Amino acid sequence: MRTALPRRTAAVAAALALALAGCSSSTGSGSAASSAPPRTLTVFAAASMTSTFKELGKTFEQQNPGVSVTFNFAGSQALAQQITNGAQADVFASANQTNMKTVTDANLASGPAKVYATNVLEIVVPKGNPAGIASFQDLAKPDLKLVICAASVPCGAATQNVEKATGVTLKPVSEEQAVTDVLTKVRSGQADAGLVYKTDVISAGDQVQGVPFPESSKAVNTNYIVALKDAPQGELAGEFVDLVLGDAGQQVLKKAGFGQPATASAAASASKSS
Repeated sequence: MRTALPRRTAAVAAALALALAGCSSSTGSGSAASSAPPRTLTVFAAASMTSTFKELGKTFEQQNPGVSVTFNFAGSQALAQQITNGAQADVFASANQTNMKTVTDANLASGPAKVYATNVLEIVVPKGNPAGIASFQDLAKPDLKLVICAASVPCGAATQNVEKATGVTLKPVSEEQAVTDVLTKVRSGQADAGLVYKTDVISAGDQVQGVPFPESSKAVNTNYIVALKDAPQGELAGEFVDLVLGDAGQQVLKKAGFGQPATASAAASASKSS
């Protein structure tokens, strides 16, 4: 009977030791996981991608704990210039091929740029359409306060193409450096009408109205994306590009009104032949 108590005590002590060891091991591994350094993925993207890429950024962060996605949204030409001037970024998404070519020709891309969406112009007017705009030709009305993108911006280049195809000469009161700036002026009542992308009209909701016009098919914009060669987060950059090109990314883009990559070549060919 004298030996029973010590044996029982020894067994309890051993069990406690094992439990403490398990807790110590679990705490250690949790600490190691939580001490993983945070990473930031930097994406330079055309202003027209603001709402869709912000949504995809949240998805990417959920898929990659500890990763934050930051965006620089601006006109594609401004972004291309920033990158060629040495700005650090992981991914570049351009609203047209011309500005993407600026980056790829400078040997700053990690590989060939890929088409991820297409977009077309649409007339945007204030709610109620007080100027009664119904066609592209209406944009040439005298005294109409029209706002468009500058020619160096993809939406401005597309506008020029439509002008040439239709023979209609526009006389805007201002030319903006980003499609979002055009939308802002129309939404605030500073302009009677503007030319933006179909997707911008959709994202603005009921704050404005869109007026589709058939001549927009004369200037289909093809969007390109690429991971950059000297990306600080090269692996993450490739994964983000895959997300945009994959089913989840394409569903978000389709919902926003973008055309799909599969139709990009056909659309571009149609635009050139028109």
